[in-house]
Amino acid sequence: MQDAARLETLIAATAGGDVQAFRQLYEETGSHLFALLLRMLKRRDWAEEALQDCLLKVWRKSETYDPGKGSPSTWLFTIARHRALDLLRQKRPEDSLTVTNDEDGSSTMMDVVDEDENPEARAMEGEGMGRLERCMKGLLSQERKSVMLAYYEGYTHPELASALDAPLGTVKSWVRRGLSKLRSCLETQ
Repeated sequence: MQDAARLETLIAATAGGDVQAFRQLYEETGSHLFALLLRMLKRRDWAEEALQDCLLKVWRKSETYDPGKGSPSTWLFTIARHRALDLLRQKRPEDSLTVTNDEDGSSTMMDVVDEDENPEARAMEGEGMGRLERCMKGLLSQERKSVMLAYYEGYTHPELASALDAPLGTVKSWVRRGLSKLRSCLETQ
């Protein structure tokens, strides 16, 4: 993604109703947001729907962005992440298949995944994703895994505690410390 000052300017102009600034904001951030959404949702059609919803929210709520509370990219990614989690809660049950095991009669759920393209490879080419990847490597393994599961896979804190076999408070600390380190790293690069 572009530098924070430029994105702040575009968000402020968008808040004033500047369509050109909004278009520029989309051109500079849309591919990164789409990559995050696709990684979380694992379906291109859902990711496209979520991106459209995110952009509408940015257009309508850009005046609520406060630079004192975080970087513009963090604000944009938070909007995208929340929309992805909302969609997962709404649509996941209808997008699973129940498969019965013929040997013992047990049932398992299988997710249907759209694998038309691999946008992660394209996203990793982006400079912003490269910075994020470098900063992620600077985290301790528990912090990195916690942040990845929480923000890219949509795990809740209790789900993280279960998946990582760690106390809830410890997992919350890993996520909080990891995000703090990421924020510091991304702001200095």
